[in-house]
Amino acid sequence: MLSETNRLPHYRMLYEALRNQIESGVYIPGDLLPSENELSTLYEMARPTVRKALDRLVVDGFIQKQQGKGSIVTGKPKGVGILSLTGTTSAIGDKLVTKIVVKPQIRPWKEAFGFQISDAERDAGCIYFERIRFINNRPVFFDITMLPNINLPRFTARNLENQSLFNILRVHYQLEMKGGEQRIFAIKADKRLVDHFEVKPGHPVLQLDRKIETNRVGMHLYSQVFCNTQEYALFGSF
Repeated sequence: MLSETNRLPHYRMLYEALRNQIESGVYIPGDLLPSENELSTLYEMARPTVRKALDRLVVDGFIQKQQGKGSIVTGKPKGVGILSLTGTTSAIGDKLVTKIVVKPQIRPWKEAFGFQISDAERDAGCIYFERIRFINNRPVFFDITMLPNINLPRFTARNLENQSLFNILRVHYQLEMKGGEQRIFAIKADKRLVDHFEVKPGHPVLQLDRKIETNRVGMHLYSQVFCNTQEYALFGSF
């Protein structure tokens, strides 16, 4: 049975439990999840609650439903994640190591990477932080993130090293990414990127500026991501 101290809605509690089991390899692609009746009994939840959790796993790409068979595990959503709302950490997994360059801190702001912010977002200030992410010990992503400081208590105290930002926002703040706007530029490495990526000046780098919508009206995530794609191609859906 799921912990009674968890404040998430029951369907979200079940969703998180099953998602964690899929991501940790308890269930692998091709496996069948327990039936709705079995999950209802195991977790002491009503069938509609179980069905809602399973439907969410379908939407997020973790399972497929087949009539007559049940819920079939498809595995983790694929893609590097920079172009995908699954997030880089969940897409790459254990190969990814995150180093925090600037810890989360509250700052004033007037805009975010060229995107207009709302009056409410501006008045609340932003939570700003910078990260470098390594794949197989090579620096591949440098990203700057700006979050409106709205209903994100104690976020600046959270440890973001080797953690998925999207997972933290989803599990602890019930904040989910829904889509958004993205601008892509081809640039040359300046001194900052030369230092971060350990490349020569002028090295080609991909820059992505993103404004991501969430399930909370008027709340967006803004990020600027620099990608050293010399050894890794980016793919995925947005």
